[in-house]
Amino acid sequence: MNENQLSHLVIGNAIQVHRQLGPGLLENVYKECLAHALMNAGANVQKEVPVPVVFQGIKLGCGYRLDLLVESKLVIEIKSVEQLNDIHLAQVLTYLRLGDYKLGLLLNFNVIRMMDGCRRVINGQIEA
Repeated sequence: MNENQLSHLVIGNAIQVHRQLGPGLLENVYKECLAHALMNAGANVQKEVPVPVVFQGIKLGCGYRLDLLVESKLVIEIKSVEQLNDIHLAQVLTYLRLGDYKLGLLLNFNVIRMMDGCRRVINGQIEA
């Protein structure tokens, strides 16, 4: 599957998780449930994937971790906040750049309608 097909799969499963759980839970709950749903759908999902930072030619383990990485190509950052803001988008863009990934999804589960909490983030730009 390419990144766009994977993003469709992830968003569909995120909607199902949100329908069952609703808003107001901790991010970790949504992360675990979404990972479980995606694995049940046959996707290869990694949780808490380390993202090294290269500074002055040295790879540093600074503690950055992707929430989920699907099929080693789609970055998923999960939030449960009142509203997404620019720093959340910047975080995903940084993960994409550092890991040399093309596409990420920023998913905020603390919304009434899950589609209102979904943002596609392309390495180098942001889509609504």
